[in-house]
Amino acid sequence: MNKTSLSVNLNKVALIRNTRHLGIPSVTRAATLCLEAGANGITVHPRPDERHIRAADVHDLAALMKNWPGCEFNIEGNPFQNLMDFVRQVRPHQCTFVPDSEGQFTSDHGWNLAHDAERLRPLIAEVQSLGVRVSLFMDADPQAMAGAKAVGADRVELYTEPFAAAWGTPAQDAQVQRFAQAAQAALDVGLGVNAGHDLNQDNLRAFASAVPGLQEVSIGHALIADALELGYSATVQAYLRCLNGLED
Repeated sequence: MNKTSLSVNLNKVALIRNTRHLGIPSVTRAATLCLEAGANGITVHPRPDERHIRAADVHDLAALMKNWPGCEFNIEGNPFQNLMDFVRQVRPHQCTFVPDSEGQFTSDHGWNLAHDAERLRPLIAEVQSLGVRVSLFMDADPQAMAGAKAVGADRVELYTEPFAAAWGTPAQDAQVQRFAQAAQAALDVGLGVNAGHDLNQDNLRAFASAVPGLQEVSIGHALIADALELGYSATVQAYLRCLNGLED
């Protein structure tokens, strides 16, 4: 099994904090505990309505990540909304372009490059000129990977909710095969492969074992839910064991 990096998405920590005016739980404290436990990076998705991650969090985390030079800061969002200003200001290691509409409940589809490629191309080039890697949030369609490469992306992040929804059902094997084929198609055209959405301790090991060349997963909701019961350290270590084929 390839070694796959774990990036912890902290949106849900910020969502809980935002229900009061006390500043707890702290997003930067959560990031520190996850990194101390072995997480390879931190992900945030600062939406325009600031319903979870706020602008100040992005800057605070960028400052924190300077103390973790071996770890990655990934900012994701829609480049046609508020994402580009964050990238220009803090220059994260990776920027993940996600085609969310404003106020969308959660990410639920990848880019339609037949429609968006020409708008994306100059923004991808600008981000790369800042020294930032670009990943495109994509559905697991093998035929779409060449388009992602042609528009200039460095990686794709495969949208894994269909895999997670099929887990434990008769459709599970077909979904595993679909994602493996999409990842291989990405590798064949020279793209790196990330993945994320609804991955958890039940399905992660099988996904990471089956998908070739998987470099990074971004996990938020399930990981933070587990951390409410187990704590950040134990939870991060459990997810790392799933990723790297280790037994509990």
